[in-house]
Amino acid sequence: MTRLEESDGDGTRVVAAGQPEPVPGEPFLPGPVFAGPYHVADGSRFYSRYEHPTLDAFEAALTVLEGGPSVVFPSGMAAITALLQSSLPPGGRLVIPADGYFGTRTLVREEMAQLPVQEVATTDIAGFASGGGLDGVALLVVETPNNTRYDMCDLAAVTAAAQRAGCLVAVDNTVGTPLGQRPLELGADFSVASDTKALTGHSDLLLGHVAARDPDRAARLRAWRTRTGATPGPFEVWLAHRSLATLDLRLHRQATNARALADALAGHPAVAGLRYPGLPTDPSHELAQRQLRRPLGMLSFEVADRSAVDRFLDNARLALRATSFGGLHTTVDRRAQWGGDAVSDGFLRVSCGIEDTADLVDDFVAAADSLRSSAA
Repeated sequence: MTRLEESDGDGTRVVAAGQPEPVPGEPFLPGPVFAGPYHVADGSRFYSRYEHPTLDAFEAALTVLEGGPSVVFPSGMAAITALLQSSLPPGGRLVIPADGYFGTRTLVREEMAQLPVQEVATTDIAGFASGGGLDGVALLVVETPNNTRYDMCDLAAVTAAAQRAGCLVAVDNTVGTPLGQRPLELGADFSVASDTKALTGHSDLLLGHVAARDPDRAARLRAWRTRTGATPGPFEVWLAHRSLATLDLRLHRQATNARALADALAGHPAVAGLRYPGLPTDPSHELAQRQLRRPLGMLSFEVADRSAVDRFLDNARLALRATSFGGLHTTVDRRAQWGGDAVSDGFLRVSCGIEDTADLVDDFVAAADSLRSSAA
């Protein structure tokens, strides 16, 4: 593999991580290896359900970025399912965020209803943990920043309390990405993410991963993947590795756009409840300054009602209606339509793309202005 130094920056790391040593006449990143079975000689590789060379390379890249061995799955939901089912002992108590990703909450409520589960709001988790709430808990799952209002919890404080209680901690780091936040360095046992979102960032694949501080726990995840057949195919993994090289650049432009939109929309008479942790007035700002390694590329705000959402989006030529996030295109999601989050009908989650910043700001301000004129 290409050699990296500890002092290398994010841009260097995402370009070089998991890349093979240079060989004259060979590509920088070899294409996907489409093989199920392999010739068996020394037993090192024999069946793609266990692992395959394209997957090995991408997992090596994620291990560099996460700081711990990483195991890749066919989707983010497959990754969180693997984490829960391989890490929880029979009857083990589980705590999850009450305001985290609704897919995780639904999974636990519908498919793991036999477990003792408690839901705690993200902003209450640190106090819950420090107050002894984790005594007897086997696994705590947190999502910070969460994917709706970008609320956060103090990972250093939470993981310290969890260690005293003998509780494992998993962080859904989908919004942060390994460049924006490194949960394992902050004391978490697992970092889990939907790589469908910003990590791969081109809206053309489904993928997820779990990174573990303890290699034995990563090995358990890998064994679970093999037994259940939840191994991703080579083409999706190759696409993900190819996309990883631009992660630093994409996150930088997305964050630039998000901050510019937040500045432009803050105080706009048609906009309420704007949330962006980069703003000094945001409730998550102080913790974001300490915990995140870079600004986010997402924000949220509210307009008057559902009809105002429709008018806003009809007038915003650069905003695509989509529920996924983290891609090259700016997307807007009216979260209330899905019924999984406690938000108003006029609540909008915005994931900024890499469009020209001035164009995006002009477009969103014009769309917001149109709400004022229609109300008049």
